[in-house]
Amino acid sequence: MTRNANRTRASVVKTAAGYAALLVGAVLVFLYIRGQGLMLAAPAAASGDKLFGVARTSQGVDLLLHVLLALVVIIVAARAAGILFSRLGQPPVIGEIVAGILLGPSLLGAVAPSVYAFLLPADMTPFLQIVAQVGVILYMFLVGLELNPAHLKRSPHTLLAISHASIIVPFVLGSALSLGLYPILSTSEVPFTAFSLFLGVSMSVTAFPVLARILTDRRLQTTPLGVLALGCAAIDDVTAWCLLAFVVSVVQAHGQNAMVTVLLTATFIAAMFLVLRPLLHRVVRRIDRIPGRVPPNAMAFLFVLLLCSALTTEWIGIHALFGAFLLGMVIPHDSRVAQDLMERLEDLVVTLLLPAFFAFSGMRTRVQLVSDVEHWLLCGLIIFLACLGKFGGSAIAARITGLPWRDASALGILMNTRGLVELIVLNVGLDFGVISPTLFAMLVIMALVTTFATSPILDRIISGGKLATLTTPPEAG
Repeated sequence: MTRNANRTRASVVKTAAGYAALLVGAVLVFLYIRGQGLMLAAPAAASGDKLFGVARTSQGVDLLLHVLLALVVIIVAARAAGILFSRLGQPPVIGEIVAGILLGPSLLGAVAPSVYAFLLPADMTPFLQIVAQVGVILYMFLVGLELNPAHLKRSPHTLLAISHASIIVPFVLGSALSLGLYPILSTSEVPFTAFSLFLGVSMSVTAFPVLARILTDRRLQTTPLGVLALGCAAIDDVTAWCLLAFVVSVVQAHGQNAMVTVLLTATFIAAMFLVLRPLLHRVVRRIDRIPGRVPPNAMAFLFVLLLCSALTTEWIGIHALFGAFLLGMVIPHDSRVAQDLMERLEDLVVTLLLPAFFAFSGMRTRVQLVSDVEHWLLCGLIIFLACLGKFGGSAIAARITGLPWRDASALGILMNTRGLVELIVLNVGLDFGVISPTLFAMLVIMALVTTFATSPILDRIISGGKLATLTTPPEAG
């Protein structure tokens, strides 16, 4: 027993001595190499060559460390605000949007400018923007995946009448409003046509995901009212994104170039639905037959398609998110592939990437620009016309198609939900220089007010009496 212990001890001593000798030898060899290297001379750097090193902010802080710290703060603030707003009966996404605005110059930048400058310095903006754009592209892909074609097949005449009225009326009101806003809130560098078209589209948006969340929270998604609202919102989404693509093509090009952009867009849409959709259906059904989760190679193939689709629409000039949205639409909604994609992506996108988009939007939202009585009156007019167009257009069309006023009003207030989708549209307008920062702030306020008002007004309508569409089955398609 003692002999074995002595052998073990001798082995440990021998190993430690060998390790120490190895370290000392390595240090001595390096010192020799260093001595030889100090006698060498390297050629001067060529002009224009970039120096190697860690990217740093103007404050001398490691940029990666800064981005990671900012993301931690953004995610914590977004989740806290989301929980708070959900307890107030609001969709959590509204709290997350508000958190992004509060982290920007509207509050943090005004109250603690030094903290804001350290947390979200200007040097970091391009990197946060890339994270935000990737998040929006993936989010729009998920929105396309979640659109159930069955919503579009029920009561087609009613759906088309209500959804198109809910787009046309606010679009016309927004375009008319541009006559008053253009001389005040725009510049001569922005063509009036682009300005009026974009203002019309920004008034016409319905946030399909937020509307779906409101219906789900109230267990209305399977009722006739819920099915009708989801169907109208789905058509709204598709139509609004097509309108936005058209507006961006007009902004990006002029004259014959605009026609080329429109033709390329139409060709791309046709190719997606007439060529790629049937092919994807066959491929996806084949993948669905593979037991277990969707294999990595299949996932890689779909992500390459997603990137190529986004890249194509970006090259055409109508923004990458439109391509992502379209690809989501052509993948079979009821397939295991679609469900697997949503399960794998949703938490990452909603928890990490979208809060970065909210913070980036918050950095661009300066409520202080709405600075005087005239500006606030204009902001109030925008909110009023946005509600009048969306709520009024939807409710009146629903009443004409045979719904009672209470049901039509419930549908109208649901269609007035804007939320995150409106924020995406507004950022596109700001990116392309169609709207000014002041108008951007006003439209963000409009998006928040209209979405915030949806839940309490809907609850009041529902509690005020029985809705006929909760018991009456929808018209057969």
